[in-house]
Amino acid sequence: MPEWLTDSVSFASALSAEQMLVRLVVAALYGGGVAVVYRASHGRHVARGEGWTLTTTLVLLAILIAMVSMVIGDSVARAFSLVGALSIVRFRTVVDDTRDTAFVIFAVIVGMAAGAGLLIVPLLGIPVVGVVAVLLSRASAPPRATAVLTEKLTIRLGLGRDPELLLAPVLRRHLDDYRQVSAATSRKGAALDLSYRVRLNAPAAMTALVTELNQIEGVLEVEVDA
Repeated sequence: MPEWLTDSVSFASALSAEQMLVRLVVAALYGGGVAVVYRASHGRHVARGEGWTLTTTLVLLAILIAMVSMVIGDSVARAFSLVGALSIVRFRTVVDDTRDTAFVIFAVIVGMAAGAGLLIVPLLGIPVVGVVAVLLSRASAPPRATAVLTEKLTIRLGLGRDPELLLAPVLRRHLDDYRQVSAATSRKGAALDLSYRVRLNAPAAMTALVTELNQIEGVLEVEVDA
């Protein structure tokens, strides 16, 4: 075998190809375990596909970290070399949920353990973290009333009308929650534009809301933007 090829694989002489393959497969399984915990603790939005990208990333990350652990081995020089090489990577994606960061670290840890041959650590850690994550996610789930108000409702009302008296009964009937965010005059002072942040109590409620508001005497225009 050429000397350059011998040197290039000599660092892995402590591990056979079968051992390395087993550790990578185990890392993939552990990464899948982390992904399962992530899906279980993050609820329905992941099941609908919104968190699929991070789910697959967790599995791949565990495998890659296992590879890094085997490459580094006991060599401090290789560790510093890899840190320098990986420092050029820049991640631009903003993490929407701070819990996602914990799961990224989780995948890194199980991958590192698999690469180092410490297979019992993730085997014990994944169930424990899974139970704690699910319990905390259920305990810390915000009540429905504090959910984000997503739609913008704009109502143009003839001047001299009482907005609360005219609009409140209809708004309460079709909305789970609403909050007025601005008010301004229009049509040279002849009308009042009221803007609200609202949350509909059902997807079909938008049409009914607009229809009923338009039937109120004094309401000149109604607009709903998502």
